[in-house]
Amino acid sequence: MPRIRPFHPLRTVLPVLALALLGAALSPGPVAAEPAWRAETVAEGLVHPWSLAFLPDGRLLVTERAGRLRVIADGRLLPEPVTGVPEAFVASQAGLFEVLPAPDFEDSRLLYLSLASGERRANATRVVRGRLEGSALVAVEEVFLARPQQATPVHYGGRMLFLPDGTLLVTLGDGFNYREQAQALDSHFGTIVRVNADGSVPADNPFVNTPGALPEIWSYGHRNVQGIVLDPVTGRLYAHEHGPRGGDELNLIEPGRNYGWPVVTHGVDYTGAIITPFTEREGMEPPLIDWTPSIAPAGMTRYDGALFPEWSGQLFIAALAGQHVVRVALDADGQPTAQARLFEALGERFRDVRTGPDGSLYLLTDSPRGRVLRIVPDGGLAEE
Repeated sequence: MPRIRPFHPLRTVLPVLALALLGAALSPGPVAAEPAWRAETVAEGLVHPWSLAFLPDGRLLVTERAGRLRVIADGRLLPEPVTGVPEAFVASQAGLFEVLPAPDFEDSRLLYLSLASGERRANATRVVRGRLEGSALVAVEEVFLARPQQATPVHYGGRMLFLPDGTLLVTLGDGFNYREQAQALDSHFGTIVRVNADGSVPADNPFVNTPGALPEIWSYGHRNVQGIVLDPVTGRLYAHEHGPRGGDELNLIEPGRNYGWPVVTHGVDYTGAIITPFTEREGMEPPLIDWTPSIAPAGMTRYDGALFPEWSGQLFIAALAGQHVVRVALDADGQPTAQARLFEALGERFRDVRTGPDGSLYLLTDSPRGRVLRIVPDGGLAEE
């Protein structure tokens, strides 16, 4: 039987051996076999967990899309959520999204939260910040509110990332019914925005001096950006987004660039109708990877831990519809060379993936009974 090693903060262990690689290489030649791994259950009973963050004192924070911020401490999911979290608009894809500690969290105690805010006929992606004091969020203030509002409960984006200069990137969606506005600079639909930590606009944003443009816009022409990662070694910024039927994309993000939606896409509408005849167009950035059929990419991490040296520097992308995690290998120029599908044996929709402080890989499963899983090396099979 598989060997099960105890891990102190965890209560349940699910042993799984990764025996084969189920993905296809992007370039000719075989992809190296994956290291053996097992999945340990850190916490369970979460309602559609959306985002995971690690605190310096060892606690884990998990958002539930239903609007709750949960704490895992000493290996236990605390029964009561953090108080003081602003009410989210919860419907369909709308709810509480990302939790992100400030870079100086140890001193400031500041947490940033993204959420859907408003009501069914008028709602938008909002970012707030507040100080975590014990089990309460206090002194909460708004940092960003997307405009215009939407009358749909879908396509919010909601991922956040601090850049080395202390500015904050926020990913947004096209609201589904507003896709043409992803090509307009007077709307936040289908954009990635950059603000200072207090919500003010950086003076060097690409459109800050463009008449009629919203000054927060960093890039545009996106459909629904659900993952964003910075390579700290090269400074390259990667983001992925949902396509319609097909056309999910991994992109290299540069300020001021147009990523094409809905003028260019490899996907078609959900009815099968053609959205556009173009898969490329001058002045619009092509994707590094196009996933057709769709995998529904969610969270993303760049693995930089020590437990799996074979994975160092590679991207890991959670897939909802695909029920796997995509591992993307990159060359010295930041271009994808191969990809593999991992953790399909778990049979889960994966919402988020993170590199843990200990070098393990953490996964969130998207379910009314969602779990936090920890992927660690497995040494093989024990003798009976």
